Amino acid sequence: MPGVFQLSPDELLRDAANAHEAGVPAVLLFGIPDKKDLKASGASARNGIVQQTVRLLKKELPSLLVITDVCLCEYMEHGHCGIVHRDARGARILNDPTLKILAQAAASHADAGADIVAPSDMMDGRVRAIREKLDTSGFIDTPIMSYAAKFASAFYGPFREAAESTPQFGDRRSYQMDAANAQEALREVALDIQEGADIVMVKPALAYLDLIYRVKSEFGYPTAAYSVSAEYSMVKAAAAKGWIDERAVTMESLLAMRRAGADILITYAAKDVANWLKKG
Repeated sequence: MPGVFQLSPDELLRDAANAHEAGVPAVLLFGIPDKKDLKASGASARNGIVQQTVRLLKKELPSLLVITDVCLCEYMEHGHCGIVHRDARGARILNDPTLKILAQAAASHADAGADIVAPSDMMDGRVRAIREKLDTSGFIDTPIMSYAAKFASAFYGPFREAAESTPQFGDRRSYQMDAANAQEALREVALDIQEGADIVMVKPALAYLDLIYRVKSEFGYPTAAYSVSAEYSMVKAAAAKGWIDERAVTMESLLAMRRAGADILITYAAKDVANWLKKG
């Protein structure tokens, strides 16, 4: 993605400081470990890349809100978000055994100082498992921002390449949602709220404005919209060709998400937007 890079903790600190100074209030961290395995061992390692970076950010930039993505795809050899079982029927993602690993990862992020943990895996019951693990580990005040309505979308392509998390076989349609099924999205949001989510998210954002509106209208819960990698990359590519006004299109797109009901906007253009707003 243009302007988006894999960063070491010291490089991220510099970028985060610049963004925070420009007016960006929060960062959402994704980690890429040195080694991947079949148990996502790096996801909950005390000195894992996310855990190291959280400690550094909270020490050097205490006023910056640090949110951590909780998922296993970047840490798994196969690129899926859960434990894989292979038998005569083929490969399957095992939902329940995955929950323990996700909960351990979330608790390790909280222990490192994360302000909010954000499970993005879409395993059933993961919000409850994480809430219970956080509470029993002494992190009763750590909020959960759940990727509650996350669709199996073609708009994730650039991110998967950047995060080295493309599945090595099959796809994620057995656990991410069908783009045509709005009712399932509302059921998933309701379940996550029941399980203890403090913030619910719709992802992607721009192609799912109707879902953002329906989620906010039906539940009245703090709602986040994730403007994903292809949304950002398409704007950048068209602007580079001189076909569109990058600032105007970006701001209009984000405004549409706010108008639909999003309280929180997650975007790769955050630093650009903050600088544009400062300039007026």
